[in-house]
Amino acid sequence: MLRRSLTTLPLVFVIFFNVSGGAFTLEGLVAGTGPGLALAILAIIPLVWSLPEILIIGELASMLPEEGGYYRWVRRAFGDGWAFQNGWYTWLYSLVDMAIYPALLNQYLSWFVPHLSQGVRWAIALVMIWGAAGINLRGALPVGRVSVAVGTFVLGAFALVAIFALPHVTHAPWQPLLKPGQGLGAGLAVGLSTALWNYFGWDNASTVGGEVVDAGRTYPKALALALPIVALGYFVPLLPTLGATEWTTWSEGGFPAIARAATGSAGVVLAPLLAIAGIASALALFNALLLVYTRIPLAMSLDGLLPAVLGRTDARGTPWVAIVVSAAIYSVFALIPFGNLVVADAIFYAGALMLEFAALVWFRAREPQLRGPFRIPLGTLGVALLAFVPFVVFIGVIVISFRDGEYGFASASGALAAMACGLPWYLLMRRYLRSRAQPSSAEQRFS
Repeated sequence: MLRRSLTTLPLVFVIFFNVSGGAFTLEGLVAGTGPGLALAILAIIPLVWSLPEILIIGELASMLPEEGGYYRWVRRAFGDGWAFQNGWYTWLYSLVDMAIYPALLNQYLSWFVPHLSQGVRWAIALVMIWGAAGINLRGALPVGRVSVAVGTFVLGAFALVAIFALPHVTHAPWQPLLKPGQGLGAGLAVGLSTALWNYFGWDNASTVGGEVVDAGRTYPKALALALPIVALGYFVPLLPTLGATEWTTWSEGGFPAIARAATGSAGVVLAPLLAIAGIASALALFNALLLVYTRIPLAMSLDGLLPAVLGRTDARGTPWVAIVVSAAIYSVFALIPFGNLVVADAIFYAGALMLEFAALVWFRAREPQLRGPFRIPLGTLGVALLAFVPFVVFIGVIVISFRDGEYGFASASGALAAMACGLPWYLLMRRYLRSRAQPSSAEQRFS
């Protein structure tokens, strides 16, 4: 039996770590595209991607606050086949996503202990993965409390860096617009996908809808609070540190060094503080995402689309089998370098999201009586047009990716091929589960 234990503040910070976790990983975006373009993309994406997504997800979560969230919305609208595809795309996305955070933790740990061997890095990743699994096995509320504590610490560390960097600003942070010698199109697929990735995940926490207090009202409210926190969490540290340092020295995982260079004498303290914040953020990201990703196999197993064992819960209603199995799978995938798969990650997530957007349009047209406390003040056509804006962005990312000869083409092609495997997997799983459900010939004779 599920327990409704998550209130607004813990949910806000679970969403924060589903989407962001702070300005970590933006160093590579700046270094790869130039500061002006990076800031422009980060400013545009919330308007053309996050805001439509938040409004649409807010209405869906308000009208159908169920465990399984977006998967259950798609299933109600389009049936088992498309719901399975939604779950499949999410699982593909999670494999890439969850392999990033152990690497991120090791990246910031290397500030204190450089030159760690690959074996030691994997051992550290296992401690992180199973530590998060241990917290998750205690239920959703402990995950929410950890998210609040770590989120406050991470945002506070970046705020201190921004304050101490301001006296050292010497130039406009958005200059130059582009990386010298690189045209607007070069690397745009990876740059746009990276920026999108830093605003992905507003729907993730909908999967714990059955564990949120008054979910129909709480989830839309939490989304409205989380968006400015995420956006400010990016721009507050980026603007002063870009203005106080030479952006060409920026590199992935370099925020401690950036803090030291941008804040003068205070950098002696702020650099290691930010490295600790990076470690804590990676842990909290993995912890919060493990919470929301494991509710999909729980819901799918309860609906007969995955083996029933994945739907087992303990006395607190925690899906312990799904958590343990997921942690084991992520432990293996932590060995695989996914550094250049941000384009694939974007395509996996956006593909699942488009099904969710289509579900709301379907409900507006076919089930007009279905409504919750929050409703977008637009008609069905207006909602369709609102969903069309991020759809155009999604298609644009795919088109640009195929034109990017560096590795965008390979990543996008692989992503679309992996997504296409969802149909045969669905057919095989359905056949397998039906065969398990049918009694044997001997059982039939004696029944």
